[in-house]
Amino acid sequence: MSVLTLAPKNWFTWNFSVRDGARTLADVRLSSWRDAGTLSVEGIEYVVSRETWLGDFLLQQSGPVLARATRPTLFRRSFVITYKERSYTLKAQSMFRRTFVVLDGAEKEIGSIVPTNMFTRKSVVTLPDDWPLPVESFAMWLTMVHWKRDQG
Repeated sequence: MSVLTLAPKNWFTWNFSVRDGARTLADVRLSSWRDAGTLSVEGIEYVVSRETWLGDFLLQQSGPVLARATRPTLFRRSFVITYKERSYTLKAQSMFRRTFVVLDGAEKEIGSIVPTNMFTRKSVVTLPDDWPLPVESFAMWLTMVHWKRDQG
């Protein structure tokens, strides 16, 4: 598992950089409308959008869907991410913390997005090695959507 850092670009933005040490690998941006955004991964632009008003979140690059995320219920902070016909669960570790974990199916923990402290949005990210960087960035974007909603 690689360890990355997710860091806000400045104090008041919901635009983040994904870094490996000092090297920036990707930019993750939430739009003003929370259910949309963009990812810039190694110079390639990806779009995150919602299929319908309450439908799946889609990760696309020039048309084809690379990954999708379904919210099983509106009452829990979780998503089921489908990538290459496999399902993973991204969910809040507890109702009181901002830490999100990635589970293989619904059982084994295989990754996490952990804020460095309770007052920051900067986070340490460990995600599965077999996920490409756009899918990892998509999981980070989904986590930021929840953080932003939690702040009001």
